[in-house]
Amino acid sequence: MIKPRPLKNGDTVGIVAPSSPTRNLDSIEKSVKVLEEQGFKVEVGDSCRDRYGHLSGSDEVRARDINKMFWDKSIQGIFCIRGGYGTPRILDMLDYDNIRKNPKIFLGYSDITAIHIALNQICNLVTFHGPMTVSDMIDDFDSFSKESYLKAITSTEPLGNLSNPSGVEIKSLNPGTAQGKIVGGNLSLIASTMGTPFEINTKGKILLIEDIGEYTYAIDRMLTQLKLAGKFEDCNGIILGDFRDCEPEHKDYGLSLMQVFKDIIVPANKPTIYNVMAGHCNPKLTIPLGVEAQVNGDNCSVAIIENALNK
Repeated sequence: MIKPRPLKNGDTVGIVAPSSPTRNLDSIEKSVKVLEEQGFKVEVGDSCRDRYGHLSGSDEVRARDINKMFWDKSIQGIFCIRGGYGTPRILDMLDYDNIRKNPKIFLGYSDITAIHIALNQICNLVTFHGPMTVSDMIDDFDSFSKESYLKAITSTEPLGNLSNPSGVEIKSLNPGTAQGKIVGGNLSLIASTMGTPFEINTKGKILLIEDIGEYTYAIDRMLTQLKLAGKFEDCNGIILGDFRDCEPEHKDYGLSLMQVFKDIIVPANKPTIYNVMAGHCNPKLTIPLGVEAQVNGDNCSVAIIENALNK
């Protein structure tokens, strides 16, 4: 894998909006301010202040922003401001040769998952599943999330054990141990790659999955799609992150989220942990994608055993 260099005080970070638009443009200025307070200079992409219906600018504007930020030698990191929807529309418009030649920290989650998969697989670039400026940083950026994020984007050593906040227990769904490179992110976006040139490859990998606001029948449908495509059979282990507001549509007879996991994931017999604070939750962990990790379903732990950044 190609590893970007760590960010340091005084580096320039580009902020982009590859998905949905920001409802309040004041949040862009707040994003700039909070990143400057962290010691970075900031370049604001055109997409951050643009809008095209439910998208943050046209496909051309959003793709150009990402391509430009990777091309620009004065920019050392690229942060997404929010998720929503839009990244699948620009996957075939990104300049992957240019991105491969100019590796930089790329940070986001949720809808940004589609870009993570593409950069991991096409460019062999390590990326970062972590907080976004408008969604997470500008109002109440808790100390746990901030510490995890800053360590991930600055440390040239393996991150080691990823621990939840105190009082939030990581649990086991399937016992055993597994090792492989972490891939994945948001389940809805992972499912949307199926049957496309950007379909996720889980062979020998540790698969990270999280989601938000989906009825459990929809989680069932998407997990079943991955199961039938052999994604659970191919992977070495599974990390289930946060599944906020994923409840049965019908409280009296709908399947619970845990029952769906037991029906679809448990039979794969892959070491699996759940309740990992990754995804649409606060606090949240920042997790590098594309590096070696170990999952232990016996002692309910996950460890990043490979450095994500160039030394």
